[in-house]
Amino acid sequence: MKDIILSLEKKAMELGTIELDDAIALANLDSKQDILKLYRAADSIRDKLRGKTVDLCSIINAKSGSCPEDCKFCAQSAHYNTEIDKYKLVSEEKALEIVMENEKSGINRIALVTSGKGLKGHEFEEVLQIYRNIKEKTGIGLCASLGILSYEQMICLKEVGVTTYHHNLETNREYYGKICTTHSYDERINTIKNAQKAGLKICSGGIIGVGETMLDRIKLALQLKELNIKSIPINILDPIKGTPLENTKPLPQSEILKTIAIFRFINPTAHIRLAGGRKLIKDYGRECFKAGANATISGNYLTTSGNKVKDDMKMIKDLDLEVKVNV
Repeated sequence: MKDIILSLEKKAMELGTIELDDAIALANLDSKQDILKLYRAADSIRDKLRGKTVDLCSIINAKSGSCPEDCKFCAQSAHYNTEIDKYKLVSEEKALEIVMENEKSGINRIALVTSGKGLKGHEFEEVLQIYRNIKEKTGIGLCASLGILSYEQMICLKEVGVTTYHHNLETNREYYGKICTTHSYDERINTIKNAQKAGLKICSGGIIGVGETMLDRIKLALQLKELNIKSIPINILDPIKGTPLENTKPLPQSEILKTIAIFRFINPTAHIRLAGGRKLIKDYGRECFKAGANATISGNYLTTSGNKVKDDMKMIKDLDLEVKVNV
């Protein structure tokens, strides 16, 4: 299989399109030697097209729990009894405090993340004011993850200084109905297109380990390619007690690494970003940065813990990589 790895590595480096059959061939690699070559090839693609910088960002759980949606993996869904902290929208003062702590630690971009299908009415106006305050008092880059929004709302976000909108597709279209039934895949696609139309950058990826196949993941990677997504978070299911997926077996480390490598082949110029579930990866994903990953969410996540910013920075330095400093 050496020739196919080399030929597809060359194709990716030249920004050629990795087709479905190509990606399936990479997924079917099974010898230890070939899989190690796959990782090295993905790392080489990253090195040539994205350089040695690693992009760090962070998030604020700005509104927690009581979500009417039924995403099967999510601790914040009101459909499940998960015993998480539930609270309404964070105050302007608390949001600013958290942002300033992150900026001081070296994070250059942060997102407010809210539970629910999408913010509306007075809550959306309150979020806009929070962003105005952060923009005025810090130099940190602003991202948002507020659910399904209209084009007009995206324009409002851009006007208060938000530059990037985060909205995961979660999985491919065919598998989506197995993990969510309360809103459609097209609603997610349309939200991304609304943000793009408004001039916002997009951060969109998915979650792996929810029962999907490698083919499902490949199709997700191809969909993200079609949408021209340049920041792709890969979440790993951290089974939460009380959700329908609480007894799901964790993915093998090798499958996580192979997934990241294939995403790099398909999306060679994107940030492939480690996200939720990092604690389930050995050494918080150290080997992922040798298999195509070049970005991560640092600090705590929505309802689970992540890696400390200072520890991520040390890991990046130890790998002879650099933290991206520009927003």
